[in-house]
Amino acid sequence: MRVALFTDTFVPDVNGVAKTLGRWVQYLEARGVECRVFAPQSPAAAEADQWMVERFYSIPFSLYPECRMAIPNPMNLKKALKAFSPDLIHLATPFNLGLVGLHYARRKGIPAVASYHTHFDQYLAYYKLQWMEPMLWKYMLWFHQDCRRIFVPSRSTLKHLENKGLKELEIWSRGVDVKRFHPVVDREEVLRTCNISPEKFVLLFVGRLAVEKSVDMLFSTLDSLPETIRSRAHLVVAGDGPLLQPLQEQYGMRSDVTFTGFREGKPLSDLYAAADVFLFPSATETFGNVVLEAMASGTPVVGADAGGVGDTVRHGVTGLLCRPGSVSDFVGAVERLYNNHWLRTELGGAGRTYSLNQSWESIFDGLFASCRRVLDADGTQGSSNQASGK
Repeated sequence: MRVALFTDTFVPDVNGVAKTLGRWVQYLEARGVECRVFAPQSPAAAEADQWMVERFYSIPFSLYPECRMAIPNPMNLKKALKAFSPDLIHLATPFNLGLVGLHYARRKGIPAVASYHTHFDQYLAYYKLQWMEPMLWKYMLWFHQDCRRIFVPSRSTLKHLENKGLKELEIWSRGVDVKRFHPVVDREEVLRTCNISPEKFVLLFVGRLAVEKSVDMLFSTLDSLPETIRSRAHLVVAGDGPLLQPLQEQYGMRSDVTFTGFREGKPLSDLYAAADVFLFPSATETFGNVVLEAMASGTPVVGADAGGVGDTVRHGVTGLLCRPGSVSDFVGAVERLYNNHWLRTELGGAGRTYSLNQSWESIFDGLFASCRRVLDADGTQGSSNQASGK
């Protein structure tokens, strides 16, 4: 099997989509599948040594300056595709490069699958662009009409797209590395490095700092806590994004708020495990990888009961869910956990237990089997297709 992946973000870019697709390519290569990735050039990728990735000149995407929109060279792309001769096209973006991949698949009669990663329609309102939604869905229906499968990360996302008229939907969930994210940590040392007293009740947020993540809810929740709790609470905000500087200007001088900036690797996993509560008010997630990472770290989640977060967290079992945008709900949930150490321990333990069954290997096994079924139904036989599963 030979798979051509078209995406607007790929490792070493740092975001959930890039990391997930990077893992997918690693899995395929381990199975003997040949892969070519067609992605935008980015500052992070400039020094990366990735022989299987074709990079193209790109410009920042207006809503997501960290993400890039590729401007592919048609001749070079055509030459690369002809040389690679893919059996399957994977479209991980409906824009620019995805359009090129879709056109190639249609022209050559190659089966195409798509993966849906971002609720762009839900983002529009946050940027006062909701008038574009009808046009967006008309385009999305056109783009996906010939895809043999559309892989979505959660049941709520599947229902959302189903209601919009998309077909051939299938859940491709997300996994977590439980060896990297775990509850064992020297809490005092981790907090000390952040200049936070170990006596504090630590609320942690990890994610992109942007309006669609409802980060304003973090500070509203903190400030609305009863004084007896608020005086002991400390909010840690880990992440980067367009709101980082404005938030630092507004809250950076406060003694009960810490901005760590972007974190990854052990500094990030240590932070998850050292926190008392993971606070995640975003209602626009298709999945919410950070929620599963917090659960694997044994840290109870207080999240918005919407999208992928509502699918992952079982209220009262592996975390607490709140009405999106309800400060009183989030305050009540934090207060409940502050006053009940046993409940924090129970929710954290149940979250860890749940995460142990969410391995990337089993999730990719299912995705790979689905792609094989697409090829079998199409009658496509790649030159590397062997009984071993290649």
